[in-house]
Amino acid sequence: MRDIFFVLFLAGFLGLGLKRPFLLVLAYCYVDIVAPQKLSYYLVNAIPVSLVCFVFALLGWLIADAKRDVRISGRQILLVLLLVYCGLTTLQADFPAEALVKWDWVWKALLWAIFLPLTLRTRLRIESLALVMVLSVASIAISGGIKTLVSGGGYGSLQLLLNENYGLYEGSIMSTVGIAVIPLIVWLARFGTVFPKSKYVTVFAAGLVFACLLLPIGTQARTGLVCAAVLGILMLRTVRYRLLYLGGAALLVLVAVPFLPASYTQRMGTIQNYEADRSASTRIAVWQWTWNYAKDHPFGGGFDAYRGNRISYETEATTSVGSQTTVESDRVVDQARAYHSSYFEMLGEQGYPGLALWLLLHLTGIWQMERLRARYRKTTDPDKLWVAPLATALENAQIVYMVGSLFVGIAFQSFIYMMLALQIGLATYIRRREKEAEWRPLMGKAKVPKPTEPVASV
Repeated sequence: MRDIFFVLFLAGFLGLGLKRPFLLVLAYCYVDIVAPQKLSYYLVNAIPVSLVCFVFALLGWLIADAKRDVRISGRQILLVLLLVYCGLTTLQADFPAEALVKWDWVWKALLWAIFLPLTLRTRLRIESLALVMVLSVASIAISGGIKTLVSGGGYGSLQLLLNENYGLYEGSIMSTVGIAVIPLIVWLARFGTVFPKSKYVTVFAAGLVFACLLLPIGTQARTGLVCAAVLGILMLRTVRYRLLYLGGAALLVLVAVPFLPASYTQRMGTIQNYEADRSASTRIAVWQWTWNYAKDHPFGGGFDAYRGNRISYETEATTSVGSQTTVESDRVVDQARAYHSSYFEMLGEQGYPGLALWLLLHLTGIWQMERLRARYRKTTDPDKLWVAPLATALENAQIVYMVGSLFVGIAFQSFIYMMLALQIGLATYIRRREKEAEWRPLMGKAKVPKPTEPVASV
């Protein structure tokens, strides 16, 4: 029954795309995030769904979509450079076979991020992409939230829609993305036009935010807790009543703590006492190895270069019985341990040039969204009230990702590159509208552009 549903859903999606080519783009985004072919038992699993949607989306744009508004962004050029550089390091990889396996999906994620902004010609398309991204994540987050409420979850034991560490189905990755997507959920509830603002949309958005907040609890991913704290701080910039917001957040924490599973609070406690936690000690040892490796291999070792590491470290556990305190040390020797950090992933695999390109790509995105926010924050044009909030949402989402990336190896996670494409599409669309309206910001102060066209068809 599940297979039949997936077949009918995808067939309907692709069928509608024959009339509206942009829907083929959205279909690929859905397939890439949710991976229905892996959820299927046979029918969808038997065909290369991702490749089919990828080809259909490209052909649909080339053949049938208008290209009069196409603009190339400097960040797309950065993506091209990163794609070429990753291809070169793959040719010289320390582990050629393993590197080719990762390259097989990395080049698609980068190419899609380069292509996607070319299709975002209208506000409706920008909103539709944000909506599909949010609803695709929602299909995983809602499942995880319900299971967390029912069972409490557990580290490595909470099964989302798929029982394997693939894409967003890995606990730490899903916790990071789940928190990062919250600003987009709120924006869609406030400014969305596909589903106009109503009590039903508000209730669903609130429930989805709650489900996303449950993910760090259900997966017991410490990264998710850190990301949630960072997002809470970032939201202070935009909330109207800050003292009320801070008081409500503190009250929510006080009320929630007694209901948290004991295993969750114990695991979160290892954030402070990382010496006693083998997972944290392993990461630090791998980071030290990667730093030293990059000194001898400044251009990186290609994808999966971590397979050459061999690490040794000590863990310390302190136990107290009465007035006596005992410290136990344990020497651990391990090898071929993953980076568990996007920053060290880039440094080890792509070297200093790759890390520099990656950082520049993300930092310019934050800067670009902050500029848009500043320019449109005080506009009174009803057609532009949505711009600053969307720029703020994308900026906050990216900062959350950058923080989560400190502890999770998601440098090439495709969802994040779709978010970058959404940023690029928003910036190029606004730049085109400003040019058409013959408007430019003066000394950083926003003027109100001329009224724009009504919401266009996809």
